[in-house]
Amino acid sequence: MEDLLTTLTARGMVHDHTPDLAGRLATGPITGYVGFDPTADSLHVGNLVPVMALAWLQRLGGRPIVLIGGGTGLVGDPSGKRSERPMLSEEQVAENSAAIRAQLARFLTFGEGATDARMRNNADWLGPLGLLEFLRDAGKHFTISYMLQKDTVKSRLETGISFTEFTYMLVQAYDFAHLAKSEGCELQLGGSDQWGNITAGIELGGRRDGQKLHGLTLPLLTTASGAKFGKSEAGNIWLDAAKTSPYAFHQFWLQAEDADVEKFLNFFTFLGGDEIGTIMQEHAVDPGKRVAQRRLADDVTERIHGTASVARVTAVASILFGGGDLIAADAETLAMVASAVPSTTVSAQVLSNGLPIADALVQGGLAASKGEARRGLEAGGFSLNGVVVDLTRVVTQMDVRPGGVILLRKGKRNWVAVRLEG
Repeated sequence: MEDLLTTLTARGMVHDHTPDLAGRLATGPITGYVGFDPTADSLHVGNLVPVMALAWLQRLGGRPIVLIGGGTGLVGDPSGKRSERPMLSEEQVAENSAAIRAQLARFLTFGEGATDARMRNNADWLGPLGLLEFLRDAGKHFTISYMLQKDTVKSRLETGISFTEFTYMLVQAYDFAHLAKSEGCELQLGGSDQWGNITAGIELGGRRDGQKLHGLTLPLLTTASGAKFGKSEAGNIWLDAAKTSPYAFHQFWLQAEDADVEKFLNFFTFLGGDEIGTIMQEHAVDPGKRVAQRRLADDVTERIHGTASVARVTAVASILFGGGDLIAADAETLAMVASAVPSTTVSAQVLSNGLPIADALVQGGLAASKGEARRGLEAGGFSLNGVVVDLTRVVTQMDVRPGGVILLRKGKRNWVAVRLEG
């Protein structure tokens, strides 16, 4: 059976690791942890690299620990940041942590078995920790020169770094040493920007407790075009359906560049290397069919949002781009279609009086003027809720579909959703 380092290396997921990790893994499975910052009530796709690493650790017989930074989240990690993060209230941290755990349960099996994942909150031990105890147990083991050499500190010296964030690496080091003693945790995983913090924990565990600890960092992804992975025009691609709809989530993966898709299949699915190779061979025959992107999008969307969502987003794409049946669509599908297109609003009062279709088209931006709308209607170029309409059509309350939306279309692919105000 392959070990974690061999598996992650084969999938291109290793940026760096401590030199003796391979030897330790050769002796058997390991307990490892990843820390998650609870500054939002959802993970985003940029978090999926360490999540997948933990999932592989569990699949290979190890025990994953999810560390929620309820304590460090009140301080803020300076890694990769140009300015100090806002501090969170304890209530915010608790709410965000619960939401994150629910999302992680789609990748990890939580429980009390030998390989079951545990979730821990560092507020449980950092909260009661006194300043003098912290300085004695952690601070005395690090020199200022050692801390200044870390990239997370160096990158902020010119713009300014508070003492709070300066000490962050010591707090994270304390976490690693604590988990080593209390949970038998020997490995910390994280993004490549976490190397300095991880090695600080290894130092503390060794100097203070005589423990042999290990670290493994994962690449910080960018796309082949140089864009930051996980971003869209609208911002982060979230795992929470309320923040990023399943359709938009699926589209994000479907739009992966050909130069990236094999890497993404290795990083974000559990497909074997041979199967990925077969997919890429099929993709190469006709890249325009986007075989690899579709397999990637379906796989990741199913894991995050469920099998039913994959079928639904496929139906939505068919409606928007392939002439799918809008008339028979249910409320959830209609809502997903509406969320994917531009929208305008109209009052119930206006609909009760009747809104001429030409006015609706102009209001929705599908026609520049009533004259243009009339000409298009005479040519059969507009539809309402999937049915071609003519100039005599008046939009009324009877046209409102489940979810309070009316869908107008120009030609085959230009849509607007008319929503009821309020």
